[in-house]
Amino acid sequence: MCGIAGLLNLREAAPPALEVGLAQLATLRHRGPDGFGLYRDPDVLLGNARLSIVDLAGGDQPIGNEDGTVWVVFNGEIFNHVELRAQLVARGHRFATHCDTEVIVHLYEDFGPDCLQHLNGQFAIALWDRRAQALFLARDRLGVRPLHYTVNAGRLVFGSEVKALLAVPGVSAVIDPAALDETFVYWSVQPPRSIFKDVAQIPPGHFLLARAGSFMVQAYEGLDLAPELPARSTGEYLEALEALLDDAVRIRLRADVPVGSYLSGGLDSSLIAAFARRHTPRLETFSIAFEDQAFDESGFQQAMAEALGTRHHVVRATDADIGRVFPDVVWHTEAPVLRTAPAPMYLLAGLAHAHGFKVVLTGEGADELFGGYDIFKEAAVRRFWARQPGSTLRPALLHRLYTDIAGLGKTSDAFLKAFFGKGLLDTAAPDYSHRIRWSDAARFRRSFLLAEPAPPPPPVLPPAFATWPALAQAQYLEIATFLSPYLLSSQGDRVALAHSIEGRFPFLDRRVVAFANRLPVEQKLLGLREKWLLHQLGRRHLPDAIWSRPKRPYRAPIQHSFFHDQAPHYVGEVLGPDAIAAAGLFNATAVAQLVHKAGHAPRLSEVEEMLLVGILSTQLLHRAFVADRRAPDVRALPPLKCVDAVPAA
Repeated sequence: MCGIAGLLNLREAAPPALEVGLAQLATLRHRGPDGFGLYRDPDVLLGNARLSIVDLAGGDQPIGNEDGTVWVVFNGEIFNHVELRAQLVARGHRFATHCDTEVIVHLYEDFGPDCLQHLNGQFAIALWDRRAQALFLARDRLGVRPLHYTVNAGRLVFGSEVKALLAVPGVSAVIDPAALDETFVYWSVQPPRSIFKDVAQIPPGHFLLARAGSFMVQAYEGLDLAPELPARSTGEYLEALEALLDDAVRIRLRADVPVGSYLSGGLDSSLIAAFARRHTPRLETFSIAFEDQAFDESGFQQAMAEALGTRHHVVRATDADIGRVFPDVVWHTEAPVLRTAPAPMYLLAGLAHAHGFKVVLTGEGADELFGGYDIFKEAAVRRFWARQPGSTLRPALLHRLYTDIAGLGKTSDAFLKAFFGKGLLDTAAPDYSHRIRWSDAARFRRSFLLAEPAPPPPPVLPPAFATWPALAQAQYLEIATFLSPYLLSSQGDRVALAHSIEGRFPFLDRRVVAFANRLPVEQKLLGLREKWLLHQLGRRHLPDAIWSRPKRPYRAPIQHSFFHDQAPHYVGEVLGPDAIAAAGLFNATAVAQLVHKAGHAPRLSEVEEMLLVGILSTQLLHRAFVADRRAPDVRALPPLKCVDAVPAA
């Protein structure tokens, strides 16, 4: 796991300066503290900050082919690199290392951009083809690893994080009001946009190819959620899932350093840990405990650790801890967040790092792929109700949703019918499953944004979207708008790599994803029983108290993390009238009212808490990247591998 950065001259210019590459890598040192690497020729600069996991001695980047015509820097892991290496050797390729990075070089020699079709992994790739004078940038199918770019002064500048772009002279950060508006609707900025003007993301499943002074971005793979026909029996699906998930875990244990596992106490992470325990004689697990019992699951975590016989470690996240680390979290996420959930994950990564780990397995992706979220059940109940809109019994099912949100389960029938009945009969709408969530957020944010741009565009839908079952449509929207841009980024890659921790996600193995996407609806959501097939797998391998638990979404305290007897000093600084006016993004009067309520009311509503976190994180982002930008710290750099193909003057 690493960070990558670099630039390409799109027009005739002097060779890139090595010092610029070092400055870029200095901003990514948290992602790769073990070594820096640079490749330079007259028009391109490639950089890598390495977190050494595979081939510790020989895997330093950049890595080239035998004649030096192809060079690559790489962030991520290719989990099927062992099998690919054997195939490439059989075709006559010679390897100089044992690392997975070199597999990309030789695959590209044989297949060009189509090499991506062979990779089972999580990656961001930057490759320079000297013969074609072409720069190839690519990102994995689900966007596990980030990759940003911008065009400035005739240069294409890229990096794993926006910080690496800002290290290049002339590149600046300006928060984009349209992207901010999008965040308050969809809960995250939607690729290819980023929160900063003129800074783009390569979307998941896309690559960028630059040559002859121009570039294009193209999709290489999307999601297909059309169910398999004819359907198989539950038993057959169960056997297939067990084999796939077991192998997905097995190949993610490939490393020359110890691999641990996060353990939330729920079904998904417990299954991953159970499969890992099959292949690992000694497994260490890591969990978050909360002082607020409304969020704490430590009892289930400890029970699962004891059942597996793991060496278990726990970090206790207090409200004060969340408030204390939140500015650092925002600096790493480089995006506004509407929840504090990334902060305990940041603390958890710090715990794993403190115990000498660089790699952990996690259960991310199971809810999206196997139908685990309440929003899927919400849509199912509303569609069931819409068939008999006058029914008084059908909307009563709504009481079974969102039991994690305080007070909602006790809300009156009249309120639930009014709230969830909006657009009830518009079942053909492509955003039917998410319309209430998105419209509710949009309704509240209007009072706070200083400028209200045109409504954000709807998510781009695949051509076959309308032919998929309703659940598949909802799953696609959740994957596209929430899993990739938020869960795998702000709550995943960014806070883990802040502590040089690589997360690996067996549920996001390309084979498991393809399998889950073809499952019939009833194998995912059976009535209102979520993740039906996955629960059957849990029945085989987990204690009853774990596999039979109802889904409990991971959440973290908000209001009392920022407003309590010893509230963090920065809250008043960035939410005060002067700071709000200086940033020019929010209505100062509306913010002041919300801040007053947060400091005096016993409880904010769900939407008010999300607005509070969104405004606070945006203000912190503005302070860190716009008003008070940090210069790269180039002192005490790690060892450097430099391949310089620029002729001496």
